[in-house]
Amino acid sequence: MIITLPPRSNGSPIQLNTPGSIVVIGANGAGKTRFARSLAADMPRQAFYLSALRALYTPVDSKTSIESIDKLYDSMIEKSHLLRPDIAGELNRLIALLLHDEMVNLLAYKGSVHSGDDNAKLKRTKLDFLISRWQEIFPENKILIESGRLFISSRTDGDSYSMMRLSDGEKAVMYHLGASLYAPRGGIIIVDNPGMFLHPSIHRVVWDIIEQARPDCTFVYLTHDLGFATTRINGQVVWVRAYDASRQQWEYDLLSAQDKISEELIMSIVGARKPVLFIEGDGVNSIDAKLYPLIFKEYTIKSLGSCNKVIEATRAFNDLSGFHALDSRGIVDRDRRDEREVAYLRGRKVLVPDVAEIENILMLEEVVRAVASANGLNENHVFAKVKKAIIRLFTADLRAQALLHTRHRVKSLVEHRVDGRFDNINTLEEHLVDLMHEINPRGIYEHLCKEFHSYVSDGDYASILRVYNRKSMIPESNVARYCGLSKTDKKHYLNAILGILRKTGSKEAERITNAVRRCLEFDTDVTTSTLSNPRNGKDDTKQS
Repeated sequence: MIITLPPRSNGSPIQLNTPGSIVVIGANGAGKTRFARSLAADMPRQAFYLSALRALYTPVDSKTSIESIDKLYDSMIEKSHLLRPDIAGELNRLIALLLHDEMVNLLAYKGSVHSGDDNAKLKRTKLDFLISRWQEIFPENKILIESGRLFISSRTDGDSYSMMRLSDGEKAVMYHLGASLYAPRGGIIIVDNPGMFLHPSIHRVVWDIIEQARPDCTFVYLTHDLGFATTRINGQVVWVRAYDASRQQWEYDLLSAQDKISEELIMSIVGARKPVLFIEGDGVNSIDAKLYPLIFKEYTIKSLGSCNKVIEATRAFNDLSGFHALDSRGIVDRDRRDEREVAYLRGRKVLVPDVAEIENILMLEEVVRAVASANGLNENHVFAKVKKAIIRLFTADLRAQALLHTRHRVKSLVEHRVDGRFDNINTLEEHLVDLMHEINPRGIYEHLCKEFHSYVSDGDYASILRVYNRKSMIPESNVARYCGLSKTDKKHYLNAILGILRKTGSKEAERITNAVRRCLEFDTDVTTSTLSNPRNGKDDTKQS
């Protein structure tokens, strides 16, 4: 079966050759529901509509133009005296249909037995399927049938209770499992917000089970739930951007997994309609995930974990710029990268801060001053103490830091030089023998030691932050105590900075925001006014 998608403003309508599922995704108001209605209008006898929200909370007299459990029930009332016309709610009507089919099946079986049919067998019903699969998803519970009603029994204590006492999520799974069985054979099942009421951990399980039960149907999912969209691995994704009501046309395109960029990343950008900023960290506990959304409010922030993933995602998404027309950037820690490496990354829209790592951003001079000022302290005196503490730590750690930087540079040089082509093993061996003398690790180390000593003697605080990797810098420098905080650990100092940033429009928030953006060489300040940077008396420290 060929499915023709609705009229398209940015090209000819697209035809799909019977995919297993179609995920229609887009931001709120993009026209997803109208898109589905148009699709159903072209296939009036084959489309079937599912909506858990409607099933659980919308009255029966709220009709839909697409075939549904409500419409099926209304037609069945005229055919069977076993169905009550006063049952309200699509979920209740579904249960009534399932019990009706169960009764008809039992009566047919008994009729066959009484007529002497030795081969009579009790057929597996839709209700049997629902019960077995629902209990598979919720193994702690068991469904019972008593006096024409469904009850739930807990496997732990054995107590039973009405189906109506189930959670919305448990009811939604029951509705989707059962209702999908009534869709016309070979039709399309349009599912509005398939993740509604469901915990993300069971999205894949629930819809995999349902799709396997109806392999004859094409499922069309309408969603802006990014997590759900990525569970339909083999589905076709349709990105609906906008709807032109006057022409009754949609602006949409097909998406597919691109090289080394996951569908989840594409979905997050599509859903937000904002440019994306890929960052390191876990997205929950990392400093990056807490700080950058408050600094770059105009971006969708996406945490990817490692720096390599950030670099690759930024590259891959920008390769698609002709397709999505959205800006994409990344941020990775500087660590021990030299200027050549930094320039390479920045040329590919991967921002690299002028400090070694994310913790050092919290130690920027302007950030320290802003926190001190917010707590009513003399920021000159506070920063002088912090600067002295950082220089003391760096001095004690200088040679160890120089060695780490040397190791990084040697590793980069070796990888670059050995990556060349060699005609035979002898040529490679000769190259490696000469490589030790060419790289000269001791020369690199001594040069770095001299450079680092100059930072100390010059009191060059900014340069120290650029090369100094030390995760314990914040507590060991006592910056939180100097800034007037009651607790001196990294967590409370970070929370103080985040608290200032959340006060939109405050002078200290602007100072911190602009300092971080300048550190990343971001090309746009949040304010066009001159950065407020008061000085209480003469500054006896070197400005970073």
